[in-house]
Amino acid sequence: MSPERLRRVFRLLSDHHGPMHWWPGETPFEVMVGAILTQNTAWSNVERAIAALKEAGPLEPAALLALPEGELAARIRPSGYYNVKARRLRAFCQWLLDAGGEPALRAHPTERLRPALLTVKGIGPETADDILLYALERPVFVVDAYTRRLFSRLGLAPADLPYEALRAGVESALGPDVPLFNELHALIVNHGKSVCRPRPRCGDCILRRDCPAADGI
Repeated sequence: MSPERLRRVFRLLSDHHGPMHWWPGETPFEVMVGAILTQNTAWSNVERAIAALKEAGPLEPAALLALPEGELAARIRPSGYYNVKARRLRAFCQWLLDAGGEPALRAHPTERLRPALLTVKGIGPETADDILLYALERPVFVVDAYTRRLFSRLGLAPADLPYEALRAGVESALGPDVPLFNELHALIVNHGKSVCRPRPRCGDCILRRDCPAADGI
């Protein structure tokens, strides 16, 4: 993967869209909760679910575990798949407390922490990397559907490249850079929602001149 092309994509997207200020959250734990709730839903739905959780009390692992599972599910209903996500939240909160809480997580190297996160039921690679990058500020690039679509159209990576290979390719090309990974991923998501959609708006795309797929989709 070309470092020069990746950095050019970043510069063009940044100049066009401006700062993303992502991920929204008052605390690292709120970011972690958001990473679980955002699975298969729009962020606006997650915001409603988090607001409902805050109405029940402090947004803390022990407080969420103290809620009856039915009430927890009802409060996160706006995020969709609320019964499944309630179980996932409870599993994650218990794991987090057993691990010693957020401060204890920060003491572990990423090479040890990432596999540990992936043992939690309902935490897959993308959710784990959201938590690592945005909540714990680790230099881990997040791969999602927007990344795959954009990189495939730009010819940066095949659409079917395995998650770990694509993540490692970006990290190797750009080097360990938390602010860059944070902003690049947020810009890709924003661009994927507004321009590089399944039915793309190529005429509005700042990357059009660099995109072999432009107007040919």
